[in-house]
Amino acid sequence: MRFAQGPCRDDTEKIETLMETYGTQVKRLCCLILQDMSLAEDAAQETFIKAWRSLAKFRGECSERTWLMRIAVNTCRDVQRTAWFRRMDRRVTPEELPLAAPEPGEPALAEAIARLPAGDREVIVLRYYQQLSPGEIAELLRQPLNTVKSRLVRAKKKLKQTLEGWNDDA
Repeated sequence: MRFAQGPCRDDTEKIETLMETYGTQVKRLCCLILQDMSLAEDAAQETFIKAWRSLAKFRGECSERTWLMRIAVNTCRDVQRTAWFRRMDRRVTPEELPLAAPEPGEPALAEAIARLPAGDREVIVLRYYQQLSPGEIAELLRQPLNTVKSRLVRAKKKLKQTLEGWNDDA
């Protein structure tokens, strides 16, 4: 069995390719979920360690990207469960994100997304920052498609209300 000996050289080469291809996307996803750059870097690194360890178990039933994003979301959830995480001030400014968000990339939008409840923030980030389809999000989060669609609608309503409030201040 391959696990008794540890990951093989092919796994190392494969994970290096995955890191080059998806590293920035994974880090960005972690940053948007955790709202802390150093925690996001740690979570992204942990994501690839977990992926490397379980590469032999990847059956190809979904894309590599979806598989990695699922690992990243679950890793972020693990971080969020810690008592230390719940006590920290985790606000991230838009300038601290690894890459600029797709249009519209205004700071007000990033702040509004950061203020969403964790579940709503996940679906928004996966849909609009990672460009995953609702079906891919449902698969990634292991939730029914209609639940994902409902969460997207609810999150967009909250964002619209929040952003309209900011526009009134201007």
